Amino acid sequence: MDVKYINPFIAATVHVLDTTAHIETKAGKPFIKRDKIARGDVTGVIGLTGRMRGTVSVSFSEPCILSIVSGMFGEEMKEMNEEIRDAVGEISNMISGQARRKLEEDGLSLSAAIPTVIMGKDHSLSHITTYPVIAIPFQTAKGEFTIEVSFEE
Repeated sequence: MDVKYINPFIAATVHVLDTTAHIETKAGKPFIKRDKIARGDVTGVIGLTGRMRGTVSVSFSEPCILSIVSGMFGEEMKEMNEEIRDAVGEISNMISGQARRKLEEDGLSLSAAIPTVIMGKDHSLSHITTYPVIAIPFQTAKGEFTIEVSFEE
């Protein structure tokens, strides 16, 4: 998969978490994901269609998402609940939207489905493409999360 399809998702992730939750993130080295196990405790997944089809997902560890949502809401979140689920869906939407705007500037128009949010330790995650899934780990002061991107023409 061409890096020009991945970089907008990395940039959007950093920007969204900085502006909505005042959380500084650092992207790690991308890798090809070879299993279906999510790298977090809660995941937002969005299907993308258009000239290409694919998925983008964001999987957060529990400490990480509690910190992010606390920053978004301005109050300490202490447990996984429906507010966390809703926030993960919204964060996924914002990341997808910003990345899709950048891709559209580069000539690739994509539409997004409504996000699906999966909660629970060791949940599985299936992408709708047969192409490789690129995973990008991120680190914050309060924990880690991973975005996964896969497209096929």
